[in-house]
Amino acid sequence: MTGRLLENFCAALRVLLACLIGVLAVPVSMQVLARYTGIIPVYLWTEELATFIFVWIVMIGSMVAVWDGTHFDVQVIPDAKHPVLKLMQTLFVMIAVMSFGLIFAWYGIEYAEFGNIQKSTMMRANMLITFISVPIAGAVWTLFCGYRIYETIAQFRAAQQEPTS
Repeated sequence: MTGRLLENFCAALRVLLACLIGVLAVPVSMQVLARYTGIIPVYLWTEELATFIFVWIVMIGSMVAVWDGTHFDVQVIPDAKHPVLKLMQTLFVMIAVMSFGLIFAWYGIEYAEFGNIQKSTMMRANMLITFISVPIAGAVWTLFCGYRIYETIAQFRAAQQEPTS
């Protein structure tokens, strides 16, 4: 049940990511047209908007990558052959990512509060719009890693209980 809910949440993140990439094309296209063709005037707010959208694309992309198990995992040593060692390797990576998620979530709250008292230069938008992405990403990384740790341990236990022939 929880796995299905988290999978649906991640699917929604993927859709949001695709939408943001499509939206990002608008201010970037306006910047290119203004700078290189002169068809439209130079709008300075397009650069800020593109930056805001890009920050969210990076953070949401990292959330999806953590769910998929493709973020932060670098193959430094070969995969262990023994099931217990393989479990330890997997858990080490997940706990490390989860720890960083907790750090981002915890300290990101203060970071977001700092952003809440600032306004962007051109659009005069509250900077909380982008600063809040840090604690949200940390919380989602933590949630996803927590579930993956639970899932990994459950799979290990199930494999240990299977009779060997």
